[in-house]
Amino acid sequence: MFILALAYLAIINIVAFAAFASDKRRAIQHVSRIPEKTLLRLAILGGTSGAMAAQQLLRHKTRKEPFRTQLWLIAGIQALLLIGAGYWSLHHTP
Repeated sequence: MFILALAYLAIINIVAFAAFASDKRRAIQHVSRIPEKTLLRLAILGGTSGAMAAQQLLRHKTRKEPFRTQLWLIAGIQALLLIGAGYWSLHHTP
């Protein structure tokens, strides 16, 4: 089960990074873009690390509000959920 979760996270983060890269390329070429909702959904589905890495490495949507704040909010919520899950697992082991 743990291996499947890691594989899923690797794939969703690669997909999120690729989506940001594709959107950046489309912006430069002045062609139809990937909707911000789609980029944020990829982050919500677990691709936050890939999304944020692409955002910083590609300098894409780093100043775009409210997108930037929404992405950071997603990351913060996910971090709190991970901390809560870790805390719960430490205190509820047999």
